[in-house]
Formats: sequence, C-alpha cells, structure tokens
Amino acid sequence: MKRIIIALAFVTLLVTQSFAATKDLYQIKIYHLKTAEQEQMVENYLEKAYLPALHRAGITKAGVFKNIKSQAADKKDELLIYVFVPYKSANDIPKIEQKLLKDMAYNKDGAAYLDAAYDKTPYDRIETILISAFDGSPKFNLSGVTSPKAERVYELRSYEGPTEKLYQSKVKMFNTGDEIGLFKRLGFNAVFYGTVIAGTRMPNLMYMTTFANKADRDKHWEAFVSDSEWKTLSAVEEYKHTVSNTTITFLYPTNYSDL
Repeated sequence: MKRIIIALAFVTLLVTQSFAATKDLYQIKIYHLKTAEQEQMVENYLEKAYLPALHRAGITKAGVFKNIKSQAADKKDELLIYVFVPYKSANDIPKIEQKLLKDMAYNKDGAAYLDAAYDKTPYDRIETILISAFDGSPKFNLSGVTSPKAERVYELRSYEGPTEKLYQSKVKMFNTGDEIGLFKRLGFNAVFYGTVIAGTRMPNLMYMTTFANKADRDKHWEAFVSDSEWKTLSAVEEYKHTVSNTTITFLYPTNYSDL
C-alpha cells in the first residue's frame, strides 16, 4: 500500500510539472528614457539587434511598444519603451541570454547600445517584470487587430491586491469565474493574462488587450461594464474588494514589433 501511495505521489508530481511547463513565462522590460537621443538609440538596438537575435535564439514573437502620449496640455509624459518577451519556462531566460552573448551578429549590430560610454547611456533605468501565465490562458496570443500599428491601442492593465488572500480571489475571478471567457466573447483580443511573480508592486496581476483605435477601445469597455455576465460576476461576494489599485497604460506597437 505504501509503495502504491509513493508511486501515485510521483505520478502526480510528474503531471504537475508537465502542466506547469505548458504555461508561458512573460518578461516585460520597461526602458525609462530622458532624451530623444536615448529613445533613438534604444529603438535602433531593439529593431536591428535584439529582436533579430531573439528570433535566431528561438523566440519567434516578441513585442515592442511605446506609450501613447497624454492629451493633457499640463502633463509631461515620460519617454518609455516596453518590450514583451514570452518564454516557455524560467529556465529559458538564462539560456537565451547566453545565446545572445555568443551571437556575433547581435554583438556587432547592437554595438552602439551594448558598448555605450558611462556618460552617454542609452537609457536612465530598465524596469523588469516577470509574469506567470494564468491557468485559464496558459499561452500568449497574437492580436487579431489589423488596423495600422500607429493607430492601435494596446491596453496594459495592472491590478494590485490589498492583501495576498484577496489578490488570489481576483485571480480566481479570471480563471474559475471565467472573466477571461467574458473578455474573449466580447472581442477584446487579449495578448496575455498573468500573475506578477517579480516586480515593484505586489501582489499584482497584469493583462493586455488590443483594439483598432481609441474609439474601438471605448466601445468595447462600454459593452463590458453593461454586460449581464459581468454584472453577475462582479456581484459575487468573494470577488468584491479584491483590487486596491488599478494602473492603465495605453501603448501602440512599433512598426517592427512582432505583436
């Protein structure tokens, strides 16, 4: 009997590990820039060196996005560039980095960025966020939006939980409650949903939806908040008071972005 229990536990472990390996791990790198010169240097590096090297290393699709500037006359927007890289597992991150170090074309094409002098840095800081895909959406998706890239709106949302326990209820709302399915039914063209496992603001979940333009985005959210399924879901007691802070960032893909 004891051997049977041990055997079953071993099988369960294998199944669990196998299932976990089927979920993506996402890395979002945010370049904080101070000048237009830095912006151009980073963009040249990403377009000519980094993305081509990722492709050679086995990452077939990666996204590069820029923040949509605010329309408010009294607000000065920070220069930001977002890079989204999907990995099959955490082990792939150091493997890809090693491949890039040995990639002669990458080091040559990215020399201006990689070998920048201490007093002519290509950025102010780089912020990195690691995200584990939700069970209900284990793989990233290409957007179905076909409008010109400069017109598109990619909405990156960050939901911070007031406590770890309440945060898990919000995650459950997406997976078990099928908020993901609601977004899909309403045509939000989501790229990913996931739990932030390393970042500056936690506990936290993030997801990205895509739209043809700002008007299309507003139309979709109007449909969402008035949808009967959402009204029922949001009325569930367990799912109430599970978000303490929401950060919404509007982005558009660069012309060389894969997503």
